[in-house]
Amino acid sequence: MTAAPAPAAASEPLLVRRIAGHPWARFALRRAGRLLVSLWVLVTASFLMIHLVPGDPVRAALGPTAPAALVAERRTALGLDDPLPVQYLDYLRNLLGGDLGTSIISRLPVSEVVAQRLPSTLALAGLAFLTAVVIAVPVGVVVGVLTRRGHGRRTEAAFTSGSIVLGTIPDFLLGVGLVYLLGVTLQWLPVAGDATPAGYVLPVLSLAVGPAAILARILRVEMVAVLDADYLRTARAKRLPARSLYLGHALPNAATASLTLGGLILGSMVAGTVLVENVFAWPGLGTTIVRSILSKDYPLVQAIVLVYGLGVLLINTVVDVALALLDPRSKIRED
Repeated sequence: MTAAPAPAAASEPLLVRRIAGHPWARFALRRAGRLLVSLWVLVTASFLMIHLVPGDPVRAALGPTAPAALVAERRTALGLDDPLPVQYLDYLRNLLGGDLGTSIISRLPVSEVVAQRLPSTLALAGLAFLTAVVIAVPVGVVVGVLTRRGHGRRTEAAFTSGSIVLGTIPDFLLGVGLVYLLGVTLQWLPVAGDATPAGYVLPVLSLAVGPAAILARILRVEMVAVLDADYLRTARAKRLPARSLYLGHALPNAATASLTLGGLILGSMVAGTVLVENVFAWPGLGTTIVRSILSKDYPLVQAIVLVYGLGVLLINTVVDVALALLDPRSKIRED
């Protein structure tokens, strides 16, 4: 009677082996492991940031005339008098509890400052990415159709040259040019802040134009390759409508490489908001981190760097999952 549960217990290792042997399970374990290692490196780097500053970071933040008692008090509050391993463990414990520390300058919790500024940065980066996709997809598809099989040489040359030029212009420099042309000279759009919907136009365009040009160029190359595939010839022979042929058959198969690049572009947009926000006085994390660096508010800089890095890691993970869903064989080919 007591030996009855044995088969159920024996079946547990078999169930574990089946789950571990499933391609999706291995894929999830690999991605989770990479994400955890990357998070550990990011957290450790953000912790060491304040310790790599030459001299006393608290004295640098408060200035040379600050009373020694105030400097000692702030050092104690930040835990900088403790041994380095103790500080690291405290930092990890606070992060897990949602505590990002306290600003040296404003004495406000860093989490409150980040919570106030993060939505503006996310809105700017998200709108810029959507704008880049809305511009790049139709342009890349149309130019790919027009230039397949060696047709439209002039169109291809003009498109390639223009996309290269637009893709190499730094976003903050493009922002300065847009401010001068559309904001100062023509006075069509506001040049600072996010008080009105019109205030989004210039910073969004500054972030979106270059990535849209790069994404459209990659999508055109993929479309040209896909349009010569055998299954597209078969679809053409069946006299399918052009809309079904290009959008239903060609575009989904050409989107894999573009999706990979799109994830990198979105990650670069999140980081690129730092300079663009300062050009347009945008009330986001970009302007906050620059001011924090200038005022040597290292806990705030530390937290914002952590937020930016975490955003890029999450974007890369989402792109990996999306690619695996679009092309399941890609996850099986990995070791």
